[in-house]
Amino acid sequence: MARVKVGLGRRLVTPEGVALDLRLASAGTRAGAFIVDALLMLGILLGVTLALLAFHASFGGSLGNVMIVLWLLGFFLLRNFYFILGESGGRAATLGKRVMKLRVVARDGGRLTGGAIVARNLMREIEVFLPLTFLAVAGSRGMADQWVAALGLSWTALFLFFPLFNRDRLRAGDLIAGTWVIETGRRRIGADLMRGATEHRIEFGPHELAIYGQYELQRLEEVLRRGEASAMAAVADTIRAKLNRYDVPGDEVFLDAYYRALRRHLERRLLFGVRKRDKFDTA
Repeated sequence: MARVKVGLGRRLVTPEGVALDLRLASAGTRAGAFIVDALLMLGILLGVTLALLAFHASFGGSLGNVMIVLWLLGFFLLRNFYFILGESGGRAATLGKRVMKLRVVARDGGRLTGGAIVARNLMREIEVFLPLTFLAVAGSRGMADQWVAALGLSWTALFLFFPLFNRDRLRAGDLIAGTWVIETGRRRIGADLMRGATEHRIEFGPHELAIYGQYELQRLEEVLRRGEASAMAAVADTIRAKLNRYDVPGDEVFLDAYYRALRRHLERRLLFGVRKRDKFDTA
């Protein structure tokens, strides 16, 4: 796996010879996404709190300790599983990241695994919420715990500014999980490629189109957009070997035809609610 670093731009060359051009999210953009997510979670927490207070009042105020336990448990689940569930979806992004046009990807260019998503988000408990808990407890107990407050504040500052001191803008969670947060545009996949492409009468069977999914379609689109002969040759060789199709001359002609056929195939499946994320998805 080769990597080229220029500013926030990154190019990964996979073992299959596919070059992926990415742009890392800036620290400010990531902070903006977190603020959006935090405000949303705050709204959800407020709604849950009001519901618990109403439930508590309906029992005459006799469930005080139970309500506190339920609230703490709900807050823990919210602040952890909100991020995990959001990034486990097809867009690999929470609502805040979608608003800021960001997504999470694996740094090795492979598939983003559930283990990586869980690891990077559980680390947020140590990075943010644990020191904030120290601060809250120290504040409620007065000046006697000012050292605890100072420790919590220093801990928070350390992890808060951590992305500013590494070239890849990584959180501690990203470092452990092997992930990047990248910028991504909101455009229809290959719409202009489909309009501008020359029609090639090359047929592909259902079994040939069932091999790859949306992830590979996007990577193929990037290769066609760049038009680099070496990259197209490497990708064409990989796909030909997978399909056992050596009857179509010309790498660009072959890739263009396979791209359009695969895109139509995936779009038809989406009409019936069937989504194939990548070549590993067997759902």
